[in-house]
Formats: sequence, structure tokens, C-alpha cells
Amino acid sequence: MRAALLEGRSVVEIASALAGHAEGRSRAKGKIGGLIEAALGASGVHSEVDFPTLGVELKTVPVSDSGRVLEATFVCTFSLLQAEYASWVDSHIRHKLARVLWLPIIKSVGSPSRVGRAVFWEPTQEQERVLAADFDEIVGLVGAGKVECLNGRVGRWLQARPKARNGGVRTSAFGQDGEKLSTIPRAFYLRQRFTQAIVADPAAVPP
Repeated sequence: MRAALLEGRSVVEIASALAGHAEGRSRAKGKIGGLIEAALGASGVHSEVDFPTLGVELKTVPVSDSGRVLEATFVCTFSLLQAEYASWVDSHIRHKLARVLWLPIIKSVGSPSRVGRAVFWEPTQEQERVLAADFDEIVGLVGAGKVECLNGRVGRWLQARPKARNGGVRTSAFGQDGEKLSTIPRAFYLRQRFTQAIVADPAAVPP
């Protein structure tokens, strides 16, 4: 209901109404994401979902005037050293994606960004099957010591991408012979085509 009340309002208008209440969250989540969380009363911290009592994660999605999703969606980071033992069933990413409130942020040339129509999503059995398969493929490569083989082509809807403030940030992963390697931290992202599809139809099964 709160998200529905934000539909059509500009980010500038919301920021003015909150008068600085989103400052802490803006630093942690990004300016617009933190602003929307504050407007909706999100209370989750660190690795929790944004609305712990509801079990709901909030994802703001930048879209064009025509509704085209403009970028992949960050979900969460993951431990490369623990990949060999990772399981989809008890994974952090599955917890994050169990219930999601998608809120499009419409980017208009020459005018302030505004909030679009909110979409509530819980993965269908078929959607979760594909996401679990992507997860297994990604962590399987890392667990086999092939972290450097991860690229944009791995995963149908889910992909692993570098996640760091700058190129100098490093973490550890195991190589094929069990040796420790220095590499860039990775995180799970949802591909644009998947987010595009479920924002239009929460039950969609895109290619």
C-alpha cells in the first residue's frame, strides 16, 4: 500500500518530504535505494532482507520511459572460499529472493526520476528451478577452482559479476590444485532480461 502511494511521485519530491531521514540508508544502499527504503519504512540491516517482519526484500530498478530495464540487479555477495560447500536451499541469495517488492524508478531525460508501479514477486517453482540451476553452475565453477572462468555468459538468469569499490580490492578463492588465489570479489546479479520479464509478469519464464 505504501509503495502504491509513491507511484508517479518524483524522487525530488520524496526526498523533500523526508527531509534528510534517508541519509544513513543512502550512504549504505545508494541515494535512490536508501530514499525509497526510508519512504517505505524498511528496517533490515546488513544481510537481512529490507522488511524482516514481512520477509520482503526491496529492489529499485532503473527503467526508461518505455519501461526498458537499464541494468542488471545486484542481489548479494557470496564467499568464494565457501563455494564448494554452498547449497541453493540454504543460500543467502535464495533467502533474499524469496519475496521481492520490485519498484521501477523511471529515468526521464530532462526531468526528475519518478516512481513506477510496484510489483510483488515470489518465485514460481519453475523460476526457482532455473535460478537454482544457475546458482549450482556458478558455485560449481568456483568450487572446482575455476573462478577466473566466470564471465557474463555463465547463468541463464543469474550471473556472478565483480563487486568492489575499486580494482584494488581483493579476496581469496581456491585454485584447481587447492592453492589460494587472489581475485576480485564477486556478487550475484539478476540479468536485465529476467528482471524486465517479471516486472511485467511475475510468473514469466523468459529465455
